Amino acid sequence: MFEALIGRDPWFAPKRYGYGSGLPIAWQGWALTAVFVAAIIGCGLLIETGQVILGIFCMILFTLAYLLLAKRHTDGGWRWRNGS
Repeated sequence: MFEALIGRDPWFAPKRYGYGSGLPIAWQGWALTAVFVAAIIGCGLLIETGQVILGIFCMILFTLAYLLLAKRHTDGGWRWRNGS
């Protein structure tokens, strides 16, 4: 079940110009993006309560995890694209 959930299928479309991922094209990509946004908001709330170091560490950790999963699940991978 876990393999079916995070298999090698693309979750994100490639960007037409530049480097990286475009918009999500599968429900897993949308779910990952929603969880990422919620996690960053939670990290921001940690900063608001005075736990600045923990909040910043949390933001860095969730951002790296999001980028790694987006890179792994982008159709065609991450490479420079110039519109062709």
